[in-house]
Amino acid sequence: MVLQLFKKNRMWDKRPLKDRYQVVIIGGGVHGVSTAYYLTKLGIKDIAVLDKGYLGGGASARTTAIIRANYITAEGIPFFSESLKLYEGLATELNFNLLFNQMGRLDLGHTDAAVYGLRMRAGFNRLLGVDSRMVGPKEVKDLVPPIDLREGRPFPILGALYHPPCGVVRHDAVVWGFARGANNGGVELHPFTEVTGIDRTNGRVSGVETSRGFVQADTVLSATAGWSSTIAAMVDLELPLTTHPLEVMVTEPLKPFLHKTISSANLHAYVYQTDRGEVVIGGGVDPYQSYSQHSSLRPIEELAAHTLEMFPCMGQVKVLRQWSGLCDMSPDYAPIMGTVQGLDGFVLSCGWGSWGFKAAPAAGKSIAHLISTGETPDLIKPFALSRFHTGRLVNERAAAPAAAIH
Repeated sequence: MVLQLFKKNRMWDKRPLKDRYQVVIIGGGVHGVSTAYYLTKLGIKDIAVLDKGYLGGGASARTTAIIRANYITAEGIPFFSESLKLYEGLATELNFNLLFNQMGRLDLGHTDAAVYGLRMRAGFNRLLGVDSRMVGPKEVKDLVPPIDLREGRPFPILGALYHPPCGVVRHDAVVWGFARGANNGGVELHPFTEVTGIDRTNGRVSGVETSRGFVQADTVLSATAGWSSTIAAMVDLELPLTTHPLEVMVTEPLKPFLHKTISSANLHAYVYQTDRGEVVIGGGVDPYQSYSQHSSLRPIEELAAHTLEMFPCMGQVKVLRQWSGLCDMSPDYAPIMGTVQGLDGFVLSCGWGSWGFKAAPAAGKSIAHLISTGETPDLIKPFALSRFHTGRLVNERAAAPAAAIH
């Protein structure tokens, strides 16, 4: 009886792996399952999503899931703004509680140069329809009473970029919601199915080698975050990416005291408090390239020190846990989306760095349109791989300093 009830209430079905699909998606994280979901909305249902681990167990399980649109470029702002708008209605669309909390965000400025940069972002945001504005130290204190304005000390808070629509979301709920929606649309989800090779015939991808046998496909999408270079190497494609660990930690649960997300590029930290009371603390990627996902001592010391510069009241708070994820960093701090010249049937969704989770709905919907129609939507045209050959780089670093700071 219990087993029958479990099977009846499974989030997605367990199906045998076929030897051919119209679309094979490598990567069962938020980008893979979101693309699969939106493909079903366009009538494409013959899809397999393959992941070497469990669904959502890679970068999607290690994100801090901050959703925002206050970027700086004419290419990045509309894209992330569209993704934020999709997030606002996503729980209703998927009929699944995503615990999306639009608490707002403050990007702090501690120097004249930093404030100047934030003012530029505020102006660009407003011109492109994103709700952002500059606030002074008094309003910062009103919005976040526990914060230390650091008056008379190094790096005083001179102002901040306030982005009210920014929010945080439950990362696994988003993956589960998209996966369930994709499954209901006919997509097959195959966890613990590792792709070990990609087959090509006459300049076109024809299928993938997996730990469970060969699978033919008309289109193969690589959505594997920090492992994108490894997958691309299977088709002899060298991507302009480097993979860096990013370490994060959370504190023990505390009574609610922090109702905004706070980021400081000068102090190299960002913080917010979850609904469970834990304070999430993150910063920049580790300076070295590595596929290691082990935690280390130095980042936790630095994150604690930088957080205390903003919130001295946390001096006696205990760290609950620490983890690390992988970030695939591009030279211009912007993603890579689209087809590959000279290799038909192979599509990329990579270069997401530390900002991929917030982009998943817009990226998934746009790439689904590309796969369905063969035409690249205007929203993602600037993020083509070819920009690194033509020199039309996006340069989004100013809005993601540390990859900067989340």
